[in-house]
Amino acid sequence: MPEAGDNPDSLMSLCTVFCLKNLRRTMCYTGERNKLCLRPDVFLPSEICDKLVNVYMDLVYTDSNFEAQDGFFQLFSDPRSTRLTRLQLRDLVRDKDVEAIKKQVGKLSVTRGLKSCILGLYATLLKSDFLLRLLNLGGMQAVVDVEALLKPLPALTSLDLSGVYLPRPAFLAQWRDRLASLVLYNVDLSEELISTVVQMSRLRHLDISRENQRNSKFKMTRKILTSIVQSLGNLVSLDISGHIMLDNCTVPQFEDAMGRPSIEPSKSSIYPFQELKRPLQFLGLYNTTLCNVTHIPAYKVTGSKNEEQVLNAIEAYTESRPELAHRAINQLFDIARIQHCSQLLRALQLVIAALKCHKYDKSIQVTGSAALFYLTNTEYRNEQSVRLRRQVIEVVLNGMEQYQEVTVQRNCCLTLCNFSIPEELEFQYHRVNLLLLKILEPARQDESIQRIAVHLCNALVCQVDNDHKEAVGKMGFVKTMLNLIQKKLQDRMCDQVMEFSWSALWNITDETPDNCQMFLNCNGMDLFLDCLQEFPDKQELHRNMLGLLGNVAEVRALRPQLLTSQFITVFSNLLDSKADGIEVSYNACGVLSHIMFDGPDVWSVEDPERDWVMDKMWDAIQSWDVTSRRNINYRSFEPILRLLPQGISPVSQHWATWALFNLVSVYPSKYCPLLVKEGGVALLEKVLELDSSQPETKDMWNYNSD
Repeated sequence: MPEAGDNPDSLMSLCTVFCLKNLRRTMCYTGERNKLCLRPDVFLPSEICDKLVNVYMDLVYTDSNFEAQDGFFQLFSDPRSTRLTRLQLRDLVRDKDVEAIKKQVGKLSVTRGLKSCILGLYATLLKSDFLLRLLNLGGMQAVVDVEALLKPLPALTSLDLSGVYLPRPAFLAQWRDRLASLVLYNVDLSEELISTVVQMSRLRHLDISRENQRNSKFKMTRKILTSIVQSLGNLVSLDISGHIMLDNCTVPQFEDAMGRPSIEPSKSSIYPFQELKRPLQFLGLYNTTLCNVTHIPAYKVTGSKNEEQVLNAIEAYTESRPELAHRAINQLFDIARIQHCSQLLRALQLVIAALKCHKYDKSIQVTGSAALFYLTNTEYRNEQSVRLRRQVIEVVLNGMEQYQEVTVQRNCCLTLCNFSIPEELEFQYHRVNLLLLKILEPARQDESIQRIAVHLCNALVCQVDNDHKEAVGKMGFVKTMLNLIQKKLQDRMCDQVMEFSWSALWNITDETPDNCQMFLNCNGMDLFLDCLQEFPDKQELHRNMLGLLGNVAEVRALRPQLLTSQFITVFSNLLDSKADGIEVSYNACGVLSHIMFDGPDVWSVEDPERDWVMDKMWDAIQSWDVTSRRNINYRSFEPILRLLPQGISPVSQHWATWALFNLVSVYPSKYCPLLVKEGGVALLEKVLELDSSQPETKDMWNYNSD
């Protein structure tokens, strides 16, 4: 069963997204001048219209693959076929969009940045005698006369004046018998304003919080807080975050420590709240000392005392107060990093929501991506569903697309390292590769990001099918890796970036001729020789380079480009290498085995001679311990098996037989089924029948059969 809160998307949600991504195939048609039009037989109730518009806004804002549709809001201009009741409009809405929906918006919730549009809509509503009950003027510029703006609206029941300058607050008293919700976040409080507020006896939600205490002349006192509680008997939600209490309004410490935490008002550790008739549903105490007491009469409290309060703060402030959400996410980061996050599912969902909602907010992206790294590590992995982990991946990729800033990129790359690669990234395979290759552009110099990104690139092309490798190759993968190698050569530095780059090239060229061709076309062989000369003692580097060249040598059409005196000499010398056990010698012999398989007629090299090279190959193979454990991984034996039933190059046949014997002997459970599946047993039996097969080769198979 899925965890609570982590259930699959509802059918309503799935259908809404499908329709929005396929408007002309579902509810719309193309009219004159390519205009998007609602089908005449479509009539949509308010629940569906609200869902369509609000999900549309989310997709435009958070999904990089979703394209905004010109004329979308015009679909909702006729209240006879569509009904809108509550919208969450955002900055990307244009004047003409607001104009289209102004005939029917009954409840309006508006984020900052849209005020010019909304004032025009507001004026239109006044002229049409529209009954406006909810109004959000948060962030309104000081030049606007708020008193004059609001007076014609006697029916207001909900008012948000966040950050608005109120020089004469007494005018708010005209709604004292109507207002149920009043938000005065970051409003400069005064005695006059407080005395006006406490007259509003019908208030159920009051927010007089601040972002911080700086630049605030007003001081919250025990007397003021008591007055609020006593006068506003219907309050269920109160936010006083960000205020400094001028005098002590908490019980003595010994009394606070008595008994188990209680939400009963009579036991409140905060004196003014002992006057409450019942516990509050919500109490904002973020960035105050009051959140640290034991007995708080509220079901949900924001603060920084513990994980529950921090998560409540992220939940409460993400949408409209990113500056506070940023701080709370940073505190969650510390909890996940230093302590233990006990509400993992909720924490992940809240951070994901914050990153989606504020993908253009650098501070949120930095702290959110850092928190995700710790919330998705091994410690928490078993508690996460596939769906949830995919949501994390999507929001991380959004951050990588939007921000080239070093910290965000590093956090996002590190978070991706917490996933099984390539399996868990397969659903975003093309996108993640493009983003990583962009990160690895030569202009980027941050070593830590470069190292992580190359590691991810390498993991992404390991153990995937050839179609994936070919697609990534066409994105410029091979050229990007070679550019990194070239830069490291110039710096005379063989580090993890250098080694990972060669390893990535080894993986992406495996059974992929087009990528092998790209490697040769981009002067890969010159870089191979330069690296070999510059770093003669780097065993891991040599192994990776020779593994890559083994892939190139498997492509018959490309082998002539390896058949030069210089390359053959280098490969022959590497047969004597003891680097990384037998791996470098083994891979060098594999390269030569494929070249020898083409026969003496194509051998165009005078020095060294073909027979001399073959003798060195025999000597090398005879020197290897057939029980050696290997640092190599085969997905298929096909390139090896093709060297078996032939007489043109016995040494190639011997290398192939030794390779199979070693692998099935040391790793029988992994490689015996693969050998049988690919018809290897029958081919080995043919080796025994061939007169050209050498006794050493036959003896190995006979020994293996016994």
